Amino acid sequence: MAPGKFDPAAETVIYLRATGGEPQAVASLAPKVGPLGLPPKKISDDIQKNTGDWKGLRITVKLTIKNRVATVSVVPSAGALVIKALNEPARDRKKEKNIAHNGNITLNDIIEIARIMRERSFSATLAGVCKEILGTARAVGCTVEGLHPSEIVSGIDDGTYEIPAN
Repeated sequence: MAPGKFDPAAETVIYLRATGGEPQAVASLAPKVGPLGLPPKKISDDIQKNTGDWKGLRITVKLTIKNRVATVSVVPSAGALVIKALNEPARDRKKEKNIAHNGNITLNDIIEIARIMRERSFSATLAGVCKEILGTARAVGCTVEGLHPSEIVSGIDDGTYEIPAN
């Protein structure tokens, strides 16, 4: 293979930030996928189709490209998972700015989110991952079990709240 040429059999991974349910700007995709021989418009449509569940949320999208075929998968962030757990109605991000996420989620929701985020966390225990997610819930501005998230963190530390081992 000549130097500088693209090997179509090689697997290439590209991470992008996208808004769920909306088409990605073709101009921002072209320099990333154009050299790999892929049409940016088709990739944009695939991203829009695969991120429909995350409408209005900024999420990370993983493009895996092999043999000039791109597969799109969503890599959810902790913030996106917390906001999704709030079950808020879909909103138009161009019209509604600085929205307050003042809902309430359960501790079981936090534990489920922690299980999803476990492999990307540096924490040794599930309780540690739950504390990370509670910190994210605090930043988002929601409550957990009707309490401020930092109160739940204190409760986990002193044994008031039990977090399963895995």
